Amino acid sequence: MRNCLNHRAGFDRVLMTVAATFLTVSASSALAQDQARSSAAELAIEAAIPRPEPANVPPPTAADIKLETTATVQDSAKVSTQEPVKADAAPAPNKVETKPSDVATTPATETPKSETAKTEPAKTEPAKTEPAKTEPAKADTATATPAAPAVPAAAPAAEPVKAASNVPAADQPVADKLKDMIGAKTSRYFDRKNERAAIEKFYGARDFAPVWTQGGSLTAAAKGVIARLKDAASDGLNPADYAVPDFASATTPDALADAELKLTASMFDYARQAQSGRMHWSQVSGDILYPEHPVDPNEVLAKITTATDASAALDSYNPPHKLYKELKAKLAELRGQGNGPVIEIADGPSLKYTPATKKQAEIVVEDPRVPQLRAKLGLAENASDTRYDAAVADAVRKFQSGAEMKATGILDDKTVKALNTPKRDKQIDVVLVNMERWRWLPRDLGAPALGDAYVILNIPDYTLKVMQRGQQVWTTRVVTGKPGTHATPLLTETMKYITVNPTWNVPPSIVYNEYLPALQQDPTVLQRMGLKLEQNRDGSVHISQPPGEANALGRIRFNFPNKFLVYQHDTPDKNLFAREDRAFSHGCMRVQNPDQYASVLLNIAMPNDKYTPERVRSMYGKSEIDLKFPTPIPVNITYQTAFVDDAGKLQFRKDVYGRDATMINILKNNRGKDLEAVVAHSQPSYSRPATTLPSGVAVANNGGGFGSSGPNFFERLFGAPTPPPAPVGRRPQQQRVFTR
Repeated sequence: MRNCLNHRAGFDRVLMTVAATFLTVSASSALAQDQARSSAAELAIEAAIPRPEPANVPPPTAADIKLETTATVQDSAKVSTQEPVKADAAPAPNKVETKPSDVATTPATETPKSETAKTEPAKTEPAKTEPAKTEPAKADTATATPAAPAVPAAAPAAEPVKAASNVPAADQPVADKLKDMIGAKTSRYFDRKNERAAIEKFYGARDFAPVWTQGGSLTAAAKGVIARLKDAASDGLNPADYAVPDFASATTPDALADAELKLTASMFDYARQAQSGRMHWSQVSGDILYPEHPVDPNEVLAKITTATDASAALDSYNPPHKLYKELKAKLAELRGQGNGPVIEIADGPSLKYTPATKKQAEIVVEDPRVPQLRAKLGLAENASDTRYDAAVADAVRKFQSGAEMKATGILDDKTVKALNTPKRDKQIDVVLVNMERWRWLPRDLGAPALGDAYVILNIPDYTLKVMQRGQQVWTTRVVTGKPGTHATPLLTETMKYITVNPTWNVPPSIVYNEYLPALQQDPTVLQRMGLKLEQNRDGSVHISQPPGEANALGRIRFNFPNKFLVYQHDTPDKNLFAREDRAFSHGCMRVQNPDQYASVLLNIAMPNDKYTPERVRSMYGKSEIDLKFPTPIPVNITYQTAFVDDAGKLQFRKDVYGRDATMINILKNNRGKDLEAVVAHSQPSYSRPATTLPSGVAVANNGGGFGSSGPNFFERLFGAPTPPPAPVGRRPQQQRVFTR
C-alpha cells in the first residue's frame, strides 16, 4: 500500500515537472515571438519615418527609450501577468515630426481604445524616472498608429449673424412697411409684370429703404420727379394721368410707404408714355408699323434715382427730335404761355386781295388790323404795314387750308373767329396728336455710319427730304396714296437698293379689282397699255409691264422692302406734281425728280463713286439694273399735319387720311381704357383665284408658266427672301404674302 502511495506521489511529481516545463517553454516561446513582432514593427516604422543625417543626430540616451505598444497590444495583454514590459524593451527613433504620408505608410494594426487604455500602466515606469518625457512618448505613439486623428467634439451650431441694416433708424419703420407692401400688394400699384419685378429688385437691394423721403422729408430726386410730373402738359401729356401723392399729409410709416410706391408708379407711367406714346399706333390704323422701343423699368429706376437732376432725367424720355421740340414751343404759344402777348384780331369788314390782270391793276386794301394779322400769321417782313397784300392773302389761304376751311385767301368773319380761338381748340389738339406721333418714331432716325443720314417723307405736306448730320441735303415733291384703302402707310424701314429700268409687277389688288374687270369690257386693253399677262397652270394670272419710258414706275424704283409692299418711284405723269393736294396713287410714293434723288442717295451710300444725275440717266434702257447700298439708308414715312417750317412758322396741313380726328377722339373719349395695348389688324387678303379670261385676250405664256401660282408679289417686287432650312424629310413650304 505504501508502495502504491509512493509510486503515486512519484507519478504526481513527474506530472508537475512536465507541466512546469511545458508552461515555461510556452511562455518563453510566446515572449520570443512577442519580441520578434516588436522588432519587425519597429523596422517598418524606422523605414517609413525620414531620419536626419547621422552627423546631426546626438547619441541616444536612456530617456529616448520607450515601449512600442502599437504592434504588441494584443499579445502584451496575454503576457502581462507573466512578465512586466520594460520601458527599454523597444528603443524608439529620435523624435521627428510626423507627416501625413508617414502615417499612411505605417503597416501597424489599429489599436482599439479599450486596449490602449489597458496598456497605459506600461508607460508608468519611464514616466516615473523622466516625467518630462511622458508627453513626447504619447506623441510618438500616436504617430505610429495609422488611425484617423481624433475628431474634436463638435461645438454647438452658431446662429447665422444677421447683416446690419443700412437703413437709417428714422426710415426703418417706412422700410418695414415697404417690405410688407411690396411682398403682398405690389399689383395694387403696378399693373405690369416687368414693373413689379423691377420694384422688388430695386427696393430689395436697398433693404427697402425709401428713395423719395429721408426722415419723412422729400429728397431732391423726389422734388425733381414731382416737378416734371406736374409739368407734363408742356410735353403734350395730361398731368392727371400721373398723380402726385400728398407727402405733406403722410405722417405715418403706412402713409409714407403708400406715397412712395404711388410716386414710383406715376414716374413709370410718365417715362413709358413719354417715350412710346399714350396710345399704341395700332389703336389708330392697321397701316402703321413703327419699331417698338419700350422703356426698361430697371433702367428708369437706376437713371432717375442716381441723376443729379431727376427732372431732366425724366424729361429725357420725351422725343429728342428738333421738330418735336419746335412743336412743344409752339404749343406753349398757342396756350398763351409764349414770350409775347396773345394776339386778338378785331372784327371788321372782309379783306380781299385781287391780283393784277391784263385789264386791271391789282387791288390792295388797307386795314388797321393787318399788322396784328401779320404778327398772328408769322409774317416778320413789313410788320407794321397796314396793306392786305399778296403775302398776307397767301398766309391767310394757308391758314384756312390747315384749318380745313375753304382756302379763299379772304379774311372774313369765319376766318377771324378761327384765328382768335386757338386756345383749347382744334389747333392745340392737332399739335398734341402730332407730338404723340413723334413718340412712335425711332429715337435715331438716321444711320450713324452715314452721318445720321435718312429720308423723311411727310404725307400731308406731300414732300420728301433727305437729311444728313442734322441738315437738309435735298427735297422734292411727292404724290402719295388716295384716302381709304390706298392710303400710304406710316412706317420706318431701310432702303437697300435702287432699281434702274424697273419692271412693274402689277399688285394683285389692281389686277383683280381693276384690270380683269376691264378685260371683260375690252380684251385688248392690256396690250394697248403695254402690259403683259401670264396665266399659270392653276388659272391664276400675273400682269407686268416691261422696262421703258412708258412704264408706270418710270425709270427708277427706290426699294425698302416692307410688309405693305410699297416703294418710291418715278412716274411718266409729271403733271400731278403741280397740284396743291397730291393724294392720287394706290399707296406707293411718286417722286418728282428721281434722277436727282438717286444721285443724292448713291453719293451718301457710296461717296467715292461720284454719282451725278447725268450718270444715272445714262443707265436708262430696257434691262433692270440694281444699285445696292453697302449700308442701308433709313426711310421714315410720317404724318405731320402740324410742323414748324424753316422760317419758324407753325404750319398746319389738311388731315387727308383722318388720322388726327381718330387720335383726338381716342384721347378724349377713352379714359380708363388701356390705350397702350396692341390691337391686332388682319391684313387685306388678295388671293389669286383661278380666272377665266375672255376670248381675244393675249396671254404671254398661254398656260405654260408656273405649275402653281408662281412667285408671289413680294418676290417679284423685291426678290425672293432666303427661306429657313426645311426639316429633314420635309419640303420647304412656300411663303404666302398678302399685299395691299
